[in-house]
Order: sequence, then C-alpha cells, then structure tokens
Amino acid sequence: MLAAEVERLAAGQDHVSHLRSPVPCPPAAGSDFKRTGDITGSTSGGTGSGKTTLLNALLSAVDPADRIVLVEDAAELRPSHAHVVSLEARPANIEGAGEVTLRTLVRQALRMRPDRLVVGEVRGAEVVDMLAAMNTGHEGGCATLHANSATDVPSRVEALALAAGLSREATHSQLRSAVDVVVHLGRGRDGRRRVREVGVVGEGERGVEVQVGVGFADDGRLLPGPGLDRLTALVEP
Repeated sequence: MLAAEVERLAAGQDHVSHLRSPVPCPPAAGSDFKRTGDITGSTSGGTGSGKTTLLNALLSAVDPADRIVLVEDAAELRPSHAHVVSLEARPANIEGAGEVTLRTLVRQALRMRPDRLVVGEVRGAEVVDMLAAMNTGHEGGCATLHANSATDVPSRVEALALAAGLSREATHSQLRSAVDVVVHLGRGRDGRRRVREVGVVGEGERGVEVQVGVGFADDGRLLPGPGLDRLTALVEP
C-alpha cells in the first residue's frame, strides 16, 4: 500500500513511482495499478487536494495497450500514455447554441470502445451516465468528485443522481455494482497534499456505504480501518 504525498510533478515525472512517499515506495509501484486493472474506483477530495495529479500518475501506469478515454469539463488530465482520447465539454455560444455537456460526452465516449473511461469532476447529471457506463462492462474506469471524506462519497453521488431524476434505490444499486474503491485525498496540517483514506464500497444498514480500509497519518503511518480485510482481498493478486 502506498502512502503518497501528492505534489505537482515535473514534466516527465507523472508516474506513480515519482510521487513522494513518507514510507518506502517500490520502484515498480505502478505495477499494482496494472495488476488491479479490473477495479473501478473514484478519487475524492476538496479543491486542490491532488485528485488530478494522482489520477495522472495512475493512468500513466496503465497497460500501454489499453485505450483511455477522458471526459472533462475543462481538460486537465494529461497522462503519459500512448492511447489517450480527450473529450472536453463546451459551453453554449452567445446565441445559446453549440453546447456540449459532460453527459453528452460520456455517451459519445462509450462508442469509442474505451478500455478505461475516466470522468473528471463529476458534479451534475453526468453521474447517471457514468454509473450506467461502469455497469456495462467498462471495468477499470475512474471518476473524480468533491467530497469531505471517503465515507461521504455515496451520499454525494446520491444527491447528484437524485437531482438528475434517478431514484435512491437505482442509484445505490448501480453504485454498489459499479464502484469498488474510493481514494480520498486532502491536505495535512503541514499543507501537503496526501492520500488520506482508501475505502471499499459495500452494502450497509441504510444502503451503499464506504468502509475505510486504511487511513494515512501525516507521518505516513498506516491506520487500519474496519474495511481492511475487504480491501486486502480486493487488491491481492
């Protein structure tokens, strides 16, 4: 397990192994992401917490044969990978025409036969299409969204989906089968951006919940959580 400090990386240094770590980091850290390629996840955190930087590093470690399709409101992801297609939303012009929404782009992305579908900054109705895509065989994808903690992700997704007209039951059903893990990032007391929690998605008493598998202290110490056994079983080869 990698406890990474997520700072801006210099050009050519966008691989997982280039992330700073307060604990020993193996040179081939990116191989973990290749091995767990069928795991679908979400990265969460506040503005400027390092979600884009971490996702760039992870995607740069993806199998070179995979086709990555990125869908973003504003293009920020630039992984070092041979097969990347980037789709960017477009606002309407002064006459109110020509708008291309994230929701439209997610649907178009599915026609491009992606091995990895990545949706950046999910914050609206596109969450419905994202969940549908992740439930139609597009494993190994990822989405980023704003949330206060890993455990807050289900309620955040639920709120967005309800606003788009998807019922709570349907949202929880799709989220449960679509997303495996949540990686939450945040700033420590020293101002550095770090991976704070890694959680696993599962069924709880009131629907879908995220159990923290492991947390990370500012000094890199691992803080085992109630979902550690499930997380270990998920990522083991």
